[in-house]
Amino acid sequence: MLPPLVEKKLQAQAEEHVDLEAMMSTGTVHGRSDYPVLARKFGALGKRVARYQDYLDLKKDLGQNEELSRNTSEDTELRELAKEELGRIRPQFEAVTRELVDMVLVEDKDGSKNAIVEIRAGTGGDEAALFAADLFRMYRKCAERKKWKVEVLDQSVTDLDGFKEITFSVTGDSVFRDLCYERGGHRVQRVPETETSGRIHTSAATVAVMSEPEEVEVDIKETDLRIDYYRSSGPGGQNVNKTSSAVRITHNPTGIVVAIQEESSQHKNRAKAMRVLRSRIYEAYENERKEKEQSLRRSQIGSGDRNQRVRTYNFPQNRLTDHRIGQNFNLEKVILEGDLDPVIDSLRGYEREERLKGL
Repeated sequence: MLPPLVEKKLQAQAEEHVDLEAMMSTGTVHGRSDYPVLARKFGALGKRVARYQDYLDLKKDLGQNEELSRNTSEDTELRELAKEELGRIRPQFEAVTRELVDMVLVEDKDGSKNAIVEIRAGTGGDEAALFAADLFRMYRKCAERKKWKVEVLDQSVTDLDGFKEITFSVTGDSVFRDLCYERGGHRVQRVPETETSGRIHTSAATVAVMSEPEEVEVDIKETDLRIDYYRSSGPGGQNVNKTSSAVRITHNPTGIVVAIQEESSQHKNRAKAMRVLRSRIYEAYENERKEKEQSLRRSQIGSGDRNQRVRTYNFPQNRLTDHRIGQNFNLEKVILEGDLDPVIDSLRGYEREERLKGL
């Protein structure tokens, strides 16, 4: 059965969906600047309402068949038939119940959005930069498996083809819902190729994952921006150090700074910088809102702090350990094949149980 607070939330969302449906059908929201946001919300609520109706239908069937199976006044054949139905209905009912709990307690309101990911090499010099590159390839493989699209927004490459830092966007179905668990400090233990004595080195990288908001969700005034153009440095094509194509944007109210030099076009770099800036501002405002409301997000696994060590990749033992749940996974399948699903599913399941305890 659904916890009462979860069911109350679903009932409220069903009512909200009815109101939105009325607005959509009458056309009162067409032409509004926030129409894309409302349309996406209407679609997301529609999925929840449909599953909630499935839950109510299965709950009714379950009750009727339980009553029949216990009713001694009914003939034996009918009672046996009801017991068979219970065997079929119960697994469906339990699965829908877990799914709805996830939707209400676990999934972030931004879960259906795309994401912008930043990976930065930490302690460990060249080996840390190579690890950052490994993490990027892991996420790219994961994206291929899930039919997501990856676009590099900016990168700083080392002489050994590692990354001091790399920023990229991931677009597709429920990207942020899955990638939000990657936020934090990642540590690697392995023997570097340059190590002649076979000593295991430990190095680290940090991963930041931000949901990518719609333009209408973050109002950025041009008067609040300071935009500087300068010459690119490092790899970047024939225009490097010849034209001022690199862009640095400072958002004065928050002090957030974004610099992009990936493209040779000033216009393209500015557009990419604005995407990253919008995501960072949105994340900052959302974090502030969540702190003020002391929302259920406080019970999320870990704090999401980028300095928090969330995972260790032990190459000699082919073991990936997620410290938030204390579970081990096959390192090769995760980092080489991008199969993050077992890790994500375990994290989501743990978060579900923790939040249920909190209720």
